[in-house]
Amino acid sequence: MYQSLLTRRYLTSKIMPLLSLVAVMLSTTTILVTWSVMGGFLETLKESGRTLIGDVAISWPNVGFAHYEDLIARLEAHEAVAAAAPLIETFGMVKLPDDQLQAVSIRGIDGPSFDRVTGFAGTLYWKPIDRPTPKDRERLDPRLPEKTDADFLRQVQRNGLNLVRPELGLDEPAVVPGIELTGLNQRQSWGGYIPMATTRPLADGGIASENIFMPRNGWLTMTLLSLDSNGRFAKAVTRRFPVANEFQSGIFDADSQIVLVELSALQSMLNMARADRVEPAGPFDTEVDPETGEVVPAKARVVGTDPARVTSVLVRGAAGVESDRLAQVAEGVYRAFALAHRDEVPNGDVILIRTWQQKNSTLIAAVEKETALVLFVFGIVCFTNVFLVLSIFWSMVSEKTKDIGILRALGGSMLGIAWLWLRYGLVIGSVGAAAGVALAAVIVHNINPIHDWLGGAFGIVVWDPRVYYFIEVPNKVDWWHAGVVFIAGLGTCVLGAAIPAMRAATMDPVKALRFE
Repeated sequence: MYQSLLTRRYLTSKIMPLLSLVAVMLSTTTILVTWSVMGGFLETLKESGRTLIGDVAISWPNVGFAHYEDLIARLEAHEAVAAAAPLIETFGMVKLPDDQLQAVSIRGIDGPSFDRVTGFAGTLYWKPIDRPTPKDRERLDPRLPEKTDADFLRQVQRNGLNLVRPELGLDEPAVVPGIELTGLNQRQSWGGYIPMATTRPLADGGIASENIFMPRNGWLTMTLLSLDSNGRFAKAVTRRFPVANEFQSGIFDADSQIVLVELSALQSMLNMARADRVEPAGPFDTEVDPETGEVVPAKARVVGTDPARVTSVLVRGAAGVESDRLAQVAEGVYRAFALAHRDEVPNGDVILIRTWQQKNSTLIAAVEKETALVLFVFGIVCFTNVFLVLSIFWSMVSEKTKDIGILRALGGSMLGIAWLWLRYGLVIGSVGAAAGVALAAVIVHNINPIHDWLGGAFGIVVWDPRVYYFIEVPNKVDWWHAGVVFIAGLGTCVLGAAIPAMRAATMDPVKALRFE
C-alpha cells in the first residue's frame, strides 16, 4: 500500500524523475519515427519491385521455352492463379534522340496481359490526371486538364498499354522506355516531370534546339544480338521503334535502364517467333519442276514448325494466395506441362521458378540492412536512458535514505522497498514510452507538412523528390513496431531503476536512520 502512496508523491513532487520521463519519451519517439519512415520506404520499394514481375516468374533465360500459351492456359485454369503473361528479357543498345548510345535491359511484353499480372497501366506516366500530386501546390503538372488536351493524353495512355502508335499511320509496334532513360524529362521539385528540349549540332557549326515529347515525336533505335535455338549468337539486329509512352516504376534502376517492347516484335528480332523448320536437300537430290516438267535440283523442304518462345511466364496469384504458395502451385502446373511437352521444353527439375521477393532479394536485402543498421545505431544511443535513469534514481535513493530507514524500521521488507523503486521506474517508463509512441504517431502522420515547413522556413529538404522516386515521405505507423518500441522504452527505464532499487533494499536501517 505504501508503495502506491510514495510512488504518486515522488512522481508529483520532484522534477528529477520527470527528466527521466522526458528522456524515455524522446528516445521512444526517435526510434519509432525512424522505424516508420525506413519501414515505409522498404514497403514502398517492395511494392514497386512487384509491379515489374508480378508474384512469381517461371523463367528459362536466353533461348526461352516454347508452347508458353499452353502453360499460361494451364496456370489460369488453377484457382490459385489470377492471371499469367509471357515475357522476354534480353540486353541490347538503344540510340537516343540526341544520338547517344546506351546499354539497356529490353523486355518484350504483351501489354494487356502484362497489365493483368503487374498493374502495368498504373506505371504509365503520361496519362490525364484530375488532381495534382501532393507536392504540386501550384498545379504545374503538364498532365492536368488545364495544361493539355486530356483526349490526347488518353490516346497516349492507350498507346502505352498496347505498345502501338496508330496515329502515325504505321502498322508497327512501339516501345515504352523508363521515364529516366532518355534524359529528356526533367524532374521537378514537386516530384513530377516536364519534357525538355534537346540540342543538336549542325553541319554549319550552329546548334539546333528541338522540343521532344517522347510519346508524340520520339523514336528509339534498338540493336541487339539474336540467338539460335542452342543459345549461340546468330547476328546483330537493328530496328527503329516509335515511343508510345513512358513508365515510372519508382525504382531508379528500372526507370533508367529498361525498355518495354511489343512481344511479337522482340520475338522476331531474336529469332524466337514461330517459324518453319527447313531441311536442306542433298547435293544429288532432284525433283520435277511442275511448270516446265524438267528435272531440277531439289529445293529445301519444310519438315516441321518451331513454335514461338519466351524466356519467362509471369504469374499473379488470386486474392489471399501468398507468393510462396503460388510458387508451389506454379511448380506443380509446370511439371504437368513439361510432361505434356516432353523433350520440347525444360523439365520441371531445371526450370527456374522464383517469387518476386527472390527476384528482388539483392535490392530488398540492401534496404533491410540499412534499416537494421540505422535502428541499431539509434538503439545504442537510446540505451543511454538506462544510465540516465540509473543516475537519477541513485541520487533520489541517496536523498531518501532516512525515509528508507524509517520504512525498514516500521517493518518494510527488502522486497517491498525494492518494489517501491522498481514500481516507480515502471510508472515513469510506462508514461514516457506511451507519450513517446503518441508523439511519434503525430509526427509520422504529419511528417510531410512538417518536412515542407522545414524546407520553406530553413531550406532543409531531406526527402527531395528529385532524388527519391517516391514523392512523399512514408507516413504510416506499424502498430506492431509501436508495441516493440513501447516495451523497449519501458524496459530501459526499469533496467535503469533496478540497481538503485537493490541498493535501497539492502540498506541497513540503523545506518539509514543515522544518515546526515
